[in-house]
Amino acid sequence: MVGNPSDAEDLMQEAFLQLFRKIGTFRGESAFSTWLHRMTVNVVLMRLRKKTLPAASLEETTEPDEETGGPRKDIGAPDLRLSGAVDRVNLERSIEKLPPGYRTVFVLHDVQGFEHNEIAGIMGCSVGNSKSQLHKARTRLRELLQEDLRDQARAVRHAAKTQSGFGD
Repeated sequence: MVGNPSDAEDLMQEAFLQLFRKIGTFRGESAFSTWLHRMTVNVVLMRLRKKTLPAASLEETTEPDEETGGPRKDIGAPDLRLSGAVDRVNLERSIEKLPPGYRTVFVLHDVQGFEHNEIAGIMGCSVGNSKSQLHKARTRLRELLQEDLRDQARAVRHAAKTQSGFGD
């Protein structure tokens, strides 16, 4: 998750300190490994959120790279970090549109990391029902995300037509 062995070791130590501090809050409603995994992921995510973005002057970003002779950076290019944030927003909106049962199983399994037998225990259903609900949730989520993409493409086409004077 961090791409650096030294940072990973620091985060592992932080996760074990967190485990030591929070072990009393473990309720046994899920497997210990699931709880530890979720806590570790949270430690890493909190560290990633705290990282500041590198600062660069405008001159540095528009001038050719002298060391490698590479081309200058294109100011109008899409920002992949921003598009990832937009994708997360669309994903969260689509998850909210799922029927409650689908959403619950999806969040428990794919977001929080619970196993199907744990979900079945939490929801009072069979393991097969949990698997079926997850499959249906993922299928519906794909459909919702594709609908969002089509809507965005329509909006872009409409804006282009409007700007060119050929709109309705």
